Amino acid sequence: MKYIILVGDGMGDLPIAELAGKTPLAFAKTPAMDRIAREGELCLLRTVPEGFPPGSDVANLSLLGYLPQKCYSGRAPLEAASLGVSLAPDEIAFRCNLVTLRFAEDRVYMEDYSSGHISSQEAKILIEGLEAVAGTSRLRFYPGVSYRHLLVHSGELGPLVTVPPHDYTGREVTQFWQAYNRIPHLQEALAKVLPFLADHQVNRDRQAMQRNPANAIWLWGEGKSPSMPTIREQFGIEGSLISAVDLLKGIGVYAGLEILEVPGATGYLDTNYAGKAAAAIEALQTKDLVFVHVEAPDEAAHQGSLQDKLQAIEDFDGKVVKPIFEAMLGSGYDFRLAVAMDHWTPLAIRTHSADPVPVAIYDSRAVRSGSGLPYDEHSGAQAGELLADGRQFFNRVLGR
Repeated sequence: MKYIILVGDGMGDLPIAELAGKTPLAFAKTPAMDRIAREGELCLLRTVPEGFPPGSDVANLSLLGYLPQKCYSGRAPLEAASLGVSLAPDEIAFRCNLVTLRFAEDRVYMEDYSSGHISSQEAKILIEGLEAVAGTSRLRFYPGVSYRHLLVHSGELGPLVTVPPHDYTGREVTQFWQAYNRIPHLQEALAKVLPFLADHQVNRDRQAMQRNPANAIWLWGEGKSPSMPTIREQFGIEGSLISAVDLLKGIGVYAGLEILEVPGATGYLDTNYAGKAAAAIEALQTKDLVFVHVEAPDEAAHQGSLQDKLQAIEDFDGKVVKPIFEAMLGSGYDFRLAVAMDHWTPLAIRTHSADPVPVAIYDSRAVRSGSGLPYDEHSGAQAGELLADGRQFFNRVLGR
């Protein structure tokens, strides 16, 4: 038996007047996902336990069968694992975004949480430069993908309240910026970071092309190394994970999954969809499970772009779900395939919400009765079943 979980990050949304009162998922052309839902099981899943932030870290842990209440310690330690960075007991990992801030007198505003989706090549130059000018025995910078990077802090830190920068796009963030500067060694580092970035050729070139510069860093998602059993230890199966983002790869590392690197996987609309699908199909020749994550719908929603979100959903359906589903139908394998999202990212708020998400599960052995409903938020609720947590979902995918 083969098991496939396909995740369109942040696909969930609210009804939009411009779409005749439909959500982007309901409006988009998604024949592959709709067939899976109509011919398979359809229900809702609570990926975010009560009291937890509705982030991709918590929600994707749930989609892999974990209970965040038992293993979640923060987002950044998961990303550290993806980068091959081991954390000592006294070290704290932070996600380190390259951002565009606007400084107006004594006020600070979050102009762009991604510095215009800066390329990984540009960002690597900047982060390596920051390590040279601001890295110390207590602070170490590690380059990641696009705007997503890592800072490892050694030793005691003291109280610090951090927030995800994508939650504050276009909003004032003065109090959070001041919080960094109240910690002397962070203030000293930032005093070196800002002039270095302001004067760097990468940013001068970006501004000349009318692109947002990476003029600051933003620290958040902090935590220490978690303790997690592997998928094999819990469920007795071997698997692979495919994603462009370090967060998902890090979850996969702790879960004991093989991380498949796909050239050209960017985490945005230009990602290598075909490469992800091909890698998943090949992995299923030897693995029991493959988990494929596509970031683009979430990024489009954070940007507030309806057209990009529609495109991202349709690309996910046509370029990932369809080829993998069709390959499995012709493979001769018995399989169970799930389509899911980790959380909603409504365009109206441009950040995540904790609403239960629709999931559809297709079993190649089942006599076709199915839900008879398309894959979208309303249909998931209409189906009438709510899975309370990720453990229930993962066991359902496995048919247990």
